[in-house]
Amino acid sequence: MSVRTTRRTPSGTGGDGPGAGRRTAGRAARGVASSRARFERRTARARRRPWRLAGWGLLVLAVLLGLVWLLALGPVLAVREVRVTGLTDAGETAAVLAAADVPDGTPLARVDTAGAARRVGEIATVASVEVTRSWPGTVTVAVTRKTPALAVRLPDGTLRVVDTTGSPYEQVAAVPAGVPLVTSSSASPDPQGLRAAAGVLQVLPADLRRQVTGMTVASADAVSFQLGDVTVRWGGPADGPKKARVLQILLGTKPATVDVSAPDTPTTT
Repeated sequence: MSVRTTRRTPSGTGGDGPGAGRRTAGRAARGVASSRARFERRTARARRRPWRLAGWGLLVLAVLLGLVWLLALGPVLAVREVRVTGLTDAGETAAVLAAADVPDGTPLARVDTAGAARRVGEIATVASVEVTRSWPGTVTVAVTRKTPALAVRLPDGTLRVVDTTGSPYEQVAAVPAGVPLVTSSSASPDPQGLRAAAGVLQVLPADLRRQVTGMTVASADAVSFQLGDVTVRWGGPADGPKKARVLQILLGTKPATVDVSAPDTPTTT
């Protein structure tokens, strides 16, 4: 007689029974829930991204607007001082400040430096001017004053200095040291004559130029001057360098008068 014995696998400990099915289903459910959560987090981040970008954009715009206000409108970088360089006379400095017309408190970035330079340049004694900004609050007006080339005595006895272009620009009480005096035959000196006289000084060698003590201008073609004890009849502005060379040669003859108005046929006495 034979006996068969059947061994059962306990429920919930393995195999293909109902417990295994429940575990598999649980894992699947948890995986689905985890995927859904990740998807929802990504979706939420995607929804927040445009707002975050917009927020950063607004912040950058606010910073830029603040800088614009600070530089162009605000009082932090405004004019506190207008400084004039190149002049020693208090009256001339005051005239330059008035012409520049840069009010205190003007935002430095809005100062019209070109306009200020143009107005200062219209002053008769100014040869050149440069206007610059210096942060945080200084405007500098650098002035170069005209250097007199000549002094002209008018028939009424007044003295005016003349620049290198032959333009009288300032009345003076006395002839500046080292500046030749021009005697004019009219109350309003001929500008071309004064230019011709200034041109003489530009072509003369430095050692001769320092010896010129007086000049007479009847017209642009009739300029003469005193060179120490020698009277020089120069004539007009043509052939200036040639006249200067001939004059140097003839001065070696110890003349009283030299006429180089026609440099190819000069005369001496």
